[in-house]
Amino acid sequence: MVRITDDSGTYTKCILDPYEEELGKLEAAARQEDWEREVAIQLMGRCGLRADEVNYPTRERLRWSSSGACWFLEVRGKDTSGGEGKTRDAWVPEDVGENIQRFVSERERAPNEPIVSVSTSSVRRWVREAAAQLVEEGEGDRWGYVSSHDLRRSWATYHMLEKGTDVRMMMAIGGWSNYDAIEPYL
Repeated sequence: MVRITDDSGTYTKCILDPYEEELGKLEAAARQEDWEREVAIQLMGRCGLRADEVNYPTRERLRWSSSGACWFLEVRGKDTSGGEGKTRDAWVPEDVGENIQRFVSERERAPNEPIVSVSTSSVRRWVREAAAQLVEEGEGDRWGYVSSHDLRRSWATYHMLEKGTDVRMMMAIGGWSNYDAIEPYL
């Protein structure tokens, strides 16, 4: 895990590295408490959702794209250019799409009911609790600094820097309105 502390020493950003391995540990720790927690962390860490976007998607907003052979999830998020919130299609990895389908089926979620049905503050707390569990399990004190936004930061960094995904594509699927909004992730 890469940890970056601001000049004042009051704020720490964390980037999971190796991304998939460390994110998998956090997902597993969350799942020990509840499957819904794992799904919330997957939406942030594997699909790039902001914590306040996690409780928007419903079962009917998850769809398979036959032309691209992948899952998409309609997300209503903020407009980073300062306007009203906007809707975008976030890319969902196949294993996450299948996990969501199993989850909503087992939990008998109605098609228009949120996949994750808790407040933004609960989603943020779930991330802190899963990270604290990893500290307790001896995975390292750095986990104590991980926040929900670090999952989105790690997702963006991984795809742009390690996978070479085009910045404009990341802006579209991640909901950034302009380059200035995504530049800090580079």
